[in-house]
Amino acid sequence: MTSSRERPVAVGLVLAAAGSLQVGAAFAITLFDELGPGGAAFLRLAFAAAVLWALWRPRIPSRPPDLRVAIAFGVALGLMNWSIYEAIDRIPLGVAVTIEFAGPLLVAVIGSRRPLDAAWVALAAIGILLLADPGGGSADGLGVLFSLTAAGCWIAYIHLSKRAGAAFAGGNGLALAMVVGALVVLPAGLIQGEAALLEPDLLGSALIVALASSVLPYSLELEALRRLPAAVFGVLMSLQPAVAALAGLVVLGQELGARELAAIAMVVVASAGAAALGGR
Repeated sequence: MTSSRERPVAVGLVLAAAGSLQVGAAFAITLFDELGPGGAAFLRLAFAAAVLWALWRPRIPSRPPDLRVAIAFGVALGLMNWSIYEAIDRIPLGVAVTIEFAGPLLVAVIGSRRPLDAAWVALAAIGILLLADPGGGSADGLGVLFSLTAAGCWIAYIHLSKRAGAAFAGGNGLALAMVVGALVVLPAGLIQGEAALLEPDLLGSALIVALASSVLPYSLELEALRRLPAAVFGVLMSLQPAVAALAGLVVLGQELGARELAAIAMVVVASAGAAALGGR
């Protein structure tokens, strides 16, 4: 049970993680021309794994169930990072993250029998459909598909991160999972990044992205999940789409039209409504 004193701390951890993650993602896009999304995702995960391994020096768990949790957590982590990078290579950052956010929103309301929660999901679905623009041709279909894939991986990430936090002390589970995630993305990294993976300037930039996008936010989220139920964690992420749109504008100059901004607002309002009125 989360104490009243721990709850504000956990909320602050989630919000800090959101800001760090989206600014890091915006800077990662600047590496795509040389590394490709796969190369950038691989270096991000590889550097994050190296930093976390040095910090925690985890041991391979002797219990098979714990090892399976770490591996599954890493697979979800790797696929989530790779798919969202492939998405933001094709569509604006704010749009991609908003579509991806369908994952944690579903975690927040799944199992609910309240009609109002169904209304929040419907509102978010309308917003996501506006962003996907089926039949309109303004949104890259493959980019939308990658965003939806990231959404599914995010669902798995939330539950597996909670289990890893319970099974491992400190950041040991996250360190093990990050190694697995890097190995999952390695093939795409080698294909897209090729020799650029060894260029010193790009390695330095990728290290900064790894710290901002993986080490800091995932560590903060892991600590927050120790203090919060998965459903509460999911809805506290409601500001992610807005933060991503702001990061895309400030860092990349990605301006969004009225339709995109209205759609992002729908998803944010739906998530905030589920959080405020869900009583969870």
